[in-house]
Amino acid sequence: MGHIARKRFGQHFLADSAVIDAIVAAIAPRPGEALVEIGPGLGAMTQPLLERCGRLTVIELDRDLAAKLRRDARLDVVEADVLTVDFAALAERAGGKLRVVGNLPYNISSPILFHLLPVAERVLDQTFMLQKEVVARMAASPGGKDYGRLSVMLQWRYDIESLLDVPPEAFDPPPRVDSAVVRMQPLPQVAGVDAALLGEIVTVAFSQRRKLLRHTLGRWLEARGASGDFDLQRRAEEVPVAEYLALVARIASHTAAPK
Repeated sequence: MGHIARKRFGQHFLADSAVIDAIVAAIAPRPGEALVEIGPGLGAMTQPLLERCGRLTVIELDRDLAAKLRRDARLDVVEADVLTVDFAALAERAGGKLRVVGNLPYNISSPILFHLLPVAERVLDQTFMLQKEVVARMAASPGGKDYGRLSVMLQWRYDIESLLDVPPEAFDPPPRVDSAVVRMQPLPQVAGVDAALLGEIVTVAFSQRRKLLRHTLGRWLEARGASGDFDLQRRAEEVPVAEYLALVARIASHTAAPK
């Protein structure tokens, strides 16, 4: 398309046809599904997706690329920063749950994931190309070096599966990191979990991850009179997601209880 990748948009265009075929096969789009692609770029995935689903919504910030994409009448082009897009409204307009896909800009991949988190109930699944290191953190188990705030905040709402690794040479221009494709399927919402409170607790817990929780989360809990029997003689990365959720529910019930 004669387009030069723009560094400020974090553009690295997928160019390996075998990788593209593998990703599209993993997505397995079908006609009638409400498919949304973030960052279609030069359309490497867009065209094979269209061949299977017939119609597609794409979100593209680069106005030159957006203009070229509009030439295809099968595309509903949203020219915007993805962090400003109302995905709940897209789902409402589509009349069903969204399937969200894309080769995400690596410089804002985590903000995009957190932007989508509040609308997980409006999403069927998400399949993204991300930096391999980020995917490892998303899917990490407690006790490992990759397990952290991102792991907890995503795993409480999604089943996360790393599908395939993608080398730098699959892109033009090649990024300086390895990439991976991840599938995220929303889980049923856990009753009694305040997402904002969970976010606050997890942020405090991992603020000094080398220290025992009694030095960080323990002080936070004590200030709220909610220390209880939560084991604070551990580090944040040793606590399973379920225990963070149970702590949030307990604090919420303690706060709501009559004094």
